[in-house]
Amino acid sequence: MGESGKSYDVLVVGAGNAALCAAITARRAAARVLVLEVAPREFRSGNSRHVRNIRYAHDAATEYVTGPYPVEEYWQDLLRVTAGKTNEKLARMVLEQSAHAVDWMQEQGVRFQQPLSGTLGLARTNAFFFGGGKGMMNSYFVTAEDIGIEFLYEAEVTDLKLDGGHFVSASVRHDGETREISARSVVIAAGGYEANIDWLKEGWGERAQNFLIRGSPYNKGRMLRVLLDAGAHPVSEADQCHAVPIDARSPQFDGGIATRVDCVIYSIVVNRNAERFYDEGEDIWPKRYAIWGRLVGQQPDQIAYAIIDSKIPGLFMPTIFRPVEADTIEELAEQLELDPKALRKTLDAYNKAVQSGTFDPTQPDGLHTKGLKPPKTNWAQKIDRPPFFGYPLRTGITFTYLGVEVDEKSRVLMGPEKRPADNIFAAGEIMAGNILGQGYVGGLGMAIGVVFGRIAGEEAARRAVN
Repeated sequence: MGESGKSYDVLVVGAGNAALCAAITARRAAARVLVLEVAPREFRSGNSRHVRNIRYAHDAATEYVTGPYPVEEYWQDLLRVTAGKTNEKLARMVLEQSAHAVDWMQEQGVRFQQPLSGTLGLARTNAFFFGGGKGMMNSYFVTAEDIGIEFLYEAEVTDLKLDGGHFVSASVRHDGETREISARSVVIAAGGYEANIDWLKEGWGERAQNFLIRGSPYNKGRMLRVLLDAGAHPVSEADQCHAVPIDARSPQFDGGIATRVDCVIYSIVVNRNAERFYDEGEDIWPKRYAIWGRLVGQQPDQIAYAIIDSKIPGLFMPTIFRPVEADTIEELAEQLELDPKALRKTLDAYNKAVQSGTFDPTQPDGLHTKGLKPPKTNWAQKIDRPPFFGYPLRTGITFTYLGVEVDEKSRVLMGPEKRPADNIFAAGEIMAGNILGQGYVGGLGMAIGVVFGRIAGEEAARRAVN
C-alpha cells in the first residue's frame, strides 16, 4: 500500500467524477493526495462511467450548446421536479457555479462534442462528453496521474477512525490485509448505496427485490453507513432515489444508460393488469424520465409495459433490446403475458379519448385526451397502425438520495445541532440529497459532483496544508 509510513494531506474515498474533481483540485493546491477505489482498475469510476452530459448554466450558445440557459431557468426546472424539497442556498450555489464547470473540465482534458439533435431535448441546456462518461473519466485519470495523485485499486475502506468531527485514519482492506491510512483531511465521494438491496428494502420494502441497478455493483453505501453511525446528520429519505424505467431484460447490475427506454411520452404505459396509471405526456422526457422508475416500482410485481405502434420507432433513442412485436394488440398482449381483453379495453378507451391536433415530437404539443383518467396531456396519438410494439419495464436505480448533510464548504454536518466536521468533507452522490430531495432533471448529478467535488478538494487541502 504505497511507501511504508508515507503521509498524506488529503485522502479521497471513491474514484468517480466528484472524487476526481476533489483529488485534482486538492493536488493543484499543493496537497499530497491518495485516492482509494474499491473496484478493480478496469471498473473504476463508479456510476460516472455511464454518464453522457452535464447540465450547466450559460449565457449564450457555444459550440457545445444551442442557446442560453440562465441560472433562474435552471432553478425553476429544479423546483419543478423537486417540488421545493431542496436546500435553496446549496442548490443555487451549484447552479451558479455550474457556469464554470465546462471550462474547468476542459482544463483537465475533458472533451465535449457538438450539440446532439434528435429526441433528447437537451441541446440547449446540456453539454455532451466526447466518448461519454468513460472518455471524461479517462481524461481525469490522465491528468491526475500526471500531477502526482496516487491511486490504490481494490482497496475497500471498511471503517473510519473519528474523534468527534475529526478524521484520524481509514481502515483499508487490500490484498488480504487491513491497515490504517491516516491523512490530515478526508473527502468521502464513494457514491450511494443503490447496489445494497437490503438497504433499499429499508425504504421500499420487498419491492426492492425486483429493482435493477443501472450502475456500479460496488456502490453499497459502506461509507454512508459509517458516517451516519458516527452521528453525521442525514438528509433526504430512504425511498428517494434517481430511478428510471429500463428494459426488464437488463442485467441486475451495471447495465448503464443503454438499458433506458425513452419511448414513454409517445406510448401508453400499462401495469400487470393492463391498466394505465399515470400521464405519459406530462412534460418533455428529460424533465420527467426520473419519476417513471418510481412509478413502475409502485405497480403490481414492479413491472410495466410501454405500448407503441409503427408510427413511433425512430422518434426516441434506440434501445439495446428489440421490442416485442406483433400484428395485433391481442397477440402483443399474449407475448407480454398480459390479458388480451384487458389490454384491448384500455387501448380502445385511450384511442377514443384522443383529440385532434398536430403532433410534434420535439416539444409539448398539447395533443391530449379528453375524459380519460389518467389523462395524457401531450403527444396523444391513436395507437392504431400495426405492427405494434411493447417494452417490458422495470425500475432502474441510478443512485440513492439518502445521504449526509453538508454546508457550503462541503463539510459534513454532525449531530442534531449540525456542527461542521473539522476535516471531513463529502461530495457527489453521498450528499446529493441536499439538492435533490426528490425528482431529477437530466445532467444535474454531474453538476453537483463537479461543483461540490471542487469545493471539497479545495477545502480539504486548505484544512490539511494550513
